[in-house]
Amino acid sequence: MVRRKKKDFKKERGFISFKKKGEFKYRGISAEALEKMSIDEFKKLIPSRQKRSLNRGFTKMQETLLTKIRKTEKAEEDGKRQKLIKTHVRDLVILPEMIGYTINVYNGKTFVPVTVKPQMVSHYLGEFSHTRVPIKHGSPGIGASRSSMAVGSKK
Repeated sequence: MVRRKKKDFKKERGFISFKKKGEFKYRGISAEALEKMSIDEFKKLIPSRQKRSLNRGFTKMQETLLTKIRKTEKAEEDGKRQKLIKTHVRDLVILPEMIGYTINVYNGKTFVPVTVKPQMVSHYLGEFSHTRVPIKHGSPGIGASRSSMAVGSKK
């Protein structure tokens, strides 16, 4: 019996795929082709949770955000400066037409700028605007607990 090396097996089975550096493909389709797709064609590519969200239709707030994005696209074509896009919508699936735009998404306290990249397609906007910050605990102050009473204070 001949023992195969693990790396040879992977290459033989086709698990390793080579692509040009800097070229992004979503399920085998380039970013340029994704941008030209209609929403109905794009629905066929995405996971079921996001597909269900798109099948149910856009809410009024999601629709206004998409119209703002389309207006800024037209303004850029005319040579005007890009307008700042602010939104509270966190549950919108990132569509290919949003690639390249910076959208300020509200996280409950401030608007966090989210620059949409091709790798973000089919995720939600809220995934990139974190609502919680990790807590970093410091040392306890004087009078914080019973044990800190034994610590001398500076005079």
